[in-house]
Amino acid sequence: MAMNDAYEPPKIVPLTPRPDGGGERVGELLNAVRGIAGKRLQQCMGHLFEHVDDALFDLAEKAENNATQTHYFDGMREVRKRRPAIERNFLTTVNLEMGGLTSRAAPSPAPAPAMTELSLVADTDLEESLAITSMGSKHESRLARDLFAINHRLSVICGGRKIEDANNPIAPAALSQAFRVALRELTADMRVKLLIYKLFDRYVLSTLEELYAEANESLARAGVLPQLRVNAPRGSSPTPRGAVATPAAVAAGAIAAEMTDPAAAELFQTLHSLFAARRGGLLSSARAGDAGSPTPSASELLGALSVLQTQLAAGQIQREPSMVDGTGNFDREAVSQLKEQLLGQLGALRGTRPNHVAVIDEDTIDLVGMLFEFILEDHTLPPEMQALLARLQIPYLKVAILDRKLFAHRQHPARRLLDALAEQAKGWSADSDRDGRLHEKIKGVVDQLLHEFDDDLGIFERLLADLHQFNESSRRRSELAEQRVAESTRGREKLEQARRRAAREIVDRIGGRQLPPLVHEVLARAWANHLVLVQLRQGEESSEFRDGLRFVDDFIASTRPVTDPAARQYLRQLLPGIERALREGLANVAFQQPDIERLLGQLRDWYAQHLGEPSYAAPNTPATANAPAVTAEAAAVAAIPESIQPIIDQNAEPESELPEESVRVDTNSPEWRQVEALQPGVWLEFQLPEEPMTRAKLSWVSPMSGRYLFVNRRGLKVADYSPQELAVLLASGHAQVLATNALFDRAMSAIVSRLRQPESPNASTDAE
Repeated sequence: MAMNDAYEPPKIVPLTPRPDGGGERVGELLNAVRGIAGKRLQQCMGHLFEHVDDALFDLAEKAENNATQTHYFDGMREVRKRRPAIERNFLTTVNLEMGGLTSRAAPSPAPAPAMTELSLVADTDLEESLAITSMGSKHESRLARDLFAINHRLSVICGGRKIEDANNPIAPAALSQAFRVALRELTADMRVKLLIYKLFDRYVLSTLEELYAEANESLARAGVLPQLRVNAPRGSSPTPRGAVATPAAVAAGAIAAEMTDPAAAELFQTLHSLFAARRGGLLSSARAGDAGSPTPSASELLGALSVLQTQLAAGQIQREPSMVDGTGNFDREAVSQLKEQLLGQLGALRGTRPNHVAVIDEDTIDLVGMLFEFILEDHTLPPEMQALLARLQIPYLKVAILDRKLFAHRQHPARRLLDALAEQAKGWSADSDRDGRLHEKIKGVVDQLLHEFDDDLGIFERLLADLHQFNESSRRRSELAEQRVAESTRGREKLEQARRRAAREIVDRIGGRQLPPLVHEVLARAWANHLVLVQLRQGEESSEFRDGLRFVDDFIASTRPVTDPAARQYLRQLLPGIERALREGLANVAFQQPDIERLLGQLRDWYAQHLGEPSYAAPNTPATANAPAVTAEAAAVAAIPESIQPIIDQNAEPESELPEESVRVDTNSPEWRQVEALQPGVWLEFQLPEEPMTRAKLSWVSPMSGRYLFVNRRGLKVADYSPQELAVLLASGHAQVLATNALFDRAMSAIVSRLRQPESPNASTDAE
């Protein structure tokens, strides 16, 4: 809907009391609210889109590269094109939802705001989900007083049906979701969408006070709860639907407010909202009897964790053996038991064991626990590396308590260190790390954190720099090995390609002729190898290669029957050129001079017999003249060195294709598309029958054969497969592609997905 199109709300009738009341009265009142909402939202959407061009242009001017700049300019064009549809869809959705409030059907239970949002976006980008969730939560908190009033008034005119933030179509979260659905019209880059969400926040959600004030005033004038008194203060801390406002919610908001990065603050607050919504209203009653017991402070928590960390480093807490069984599986209780150990240690330090910690600290403990549960379940990491990294749970819990931005900042040094350790661990195997350098390096980092980390976060920067130096040294060595493997593979493919080309050219020229054994032996062995070398050195388009093919034509032509004087004369003219070319070609493939003379002597004898002459041997070749009589075929075998391997068999086509695989994968299958999408640097795990599990990195894709070359972390060749062979392995489960994104990002996506799943309040840290 363009801005110059007037919004036409449903028909509004005077809001005067009518004696009959009933459904008509409900429709009048609801239509009034729909009209107010439609008019104001249309104005707000107009303001939003008026500022999109300027905002995108500013970002394009500041773009760090041409590609990013192009994204923003493309986004500007796309937004201009899709604006009418986006506006129309958004306003239509809100209007229809408002009309649905009078439905007599029982409303479905209202889930928590973050869960509602995330349940709709299982396959979408986490960043977009969190942007939508945080916008709704922020403004529902800010507008709590106005929402309280309009929810109650809407409940009255809808016949007593309970209207609350969860099912109010003009509540911030519902409007955010409606806008997100409308924005699906836009195919622009995610950076462009995130900018538009920020403008929606600024020009739509931030102006809702006026919409709510006008709607509340209209309903009050019409006699709907005119004396309603609202006690909820404007700007109160956010309380998820279905949850009870707690000091933890206020604390989470305060911590988020202290963060200088808005994205970090929103993510932190969103995660705590998810935990709060997950618990629901049971938290207050569960802890009602513990009101007199003071919760441990952050300093007490850090002190207790430091004691546990020291015990773990000294081997007094045996966590590793319980985490790995003989099959490489893990016991997740070894991770989740940390909370009980922490409470026990707090009791030892303060004399009395607390029953619980502050909710915000419990959220942090649970969040770190879920992170390390993910590590123990992440197939991207080998089991040995999972066990090593799982030892870092206590140090990372201390980091999360010291600095709440751990889970929000991708550049946080502790987060980057864990990601770097996981990336190195991904390609580890006992076979590729026979000297144990990588295993010892990762173990050394873990041990150093356990022994030395107290409250100085600078240790993560130092360890990260040291690990980076180690990685660079290992990378240089592996890259040299990879280059050698790739060059060797490329050389073999070029050789094979040259052999096939030489064989094909010779076979095509021979056709169906039956050549004398001596001539065939020369072509199939010595001359075919000469053509191969010429291709490799000078190339297929070189004059030398064309001369070599011309010799094949002449050599074959020289075997034709001599039936008349003209044919005899033609053959005599060919022979000097044949001998000269043959001398050069045989020398090129490392024939020794005596071997060359012996072979040429045999050919002279054969041509003399072919011409019907006593002998065609030159007088200066005594070795040939005095040689005992042998057959031409025996002479050929004797004259050609054994090192010159035959490339073709007489009258046989060269084998140019591999046998058909017994199992094939269609080129339209997901596995085939997965193979086509593979890029060098991606790691795969291979589990072939009766062979040990192998992890290998795609190093190179041959431009000639299309084969995929895989190496281990030392750069040594593991295997190479054709696209079809690789697709068959993927389809059969004998190969799988390992995740390429960072460990922390994978974990955050998994945690949010898990938090939105329905679960009992007591199972926040239980396995699903």
